[in-house]
Amino acid sequence: MENALRTAAYVSKVAERQVALKATSATLLAGVGACVLEIGAGHGHFLTAYAAAHPERTCVGLDIIAERVERANRKKNRARLANLHFLHASAEDFLASLPENVRFADVFVLFPDPWPKRRHHKNRLMQADFLSQIAAKAGQGLRLYFRTDDSDYFAAARAVVMEHPAWQVLDAPWAFEYETVFQERATGFHSLVACLKG
Repeated sequence: MENALRTAAYVSKVAERQVALKATSATLLAGVGACVLEIGAGHGHFLTAYAAAHPERTCVGLDIIAERVERANRKKNRARLANLHFLHASAEDFLASLPENVRFADVFVLFPDPWPKRRHHKNRLMQADFLSQIAAKAGQGLRLYFRTDDSDYFAAARAVVMEHPAWQVLDAPWAFEYETVFQERATGFHSLVACLKG
């Protein structure tokens, strides 16, 4: 049975978090038309290398674990990358808090939690609602890059993309290679590149 007080407290906490994130995003992305997004940026290895190689692009990395974000920001500061920002946020909260004018140039999802148990599949990031939210914030030529070492998750993610009315899978090269910690540990992995139809 649902506890009304606990639910109200949770909803209030989410709203507070999104208000704070909205203010932070508005400051960091002031004057930015498009950004590159990495969801689940971890310690920031991939996006720091990407931002260094693409100084003309504003890059935002998200992670839900504060210690990872702190380490990623230390990397960014050591590299003196003004075009890179790491935020302690979920994809859901960030998408809800993104300034209206900001669009996505590219989105990277590298080795997300596969939630392998069937009853947990609803927690996977690669779902139709997520794809719709990204599509609604698409900039010119947006591409979605997804990589996992979990074969079942890859098959499910590919199916979700192929079934979505706005997206299509591309036979295209990976935009930027930089070996992440998860990729280094994996015995193999699968990659998917997708773009909007039309």
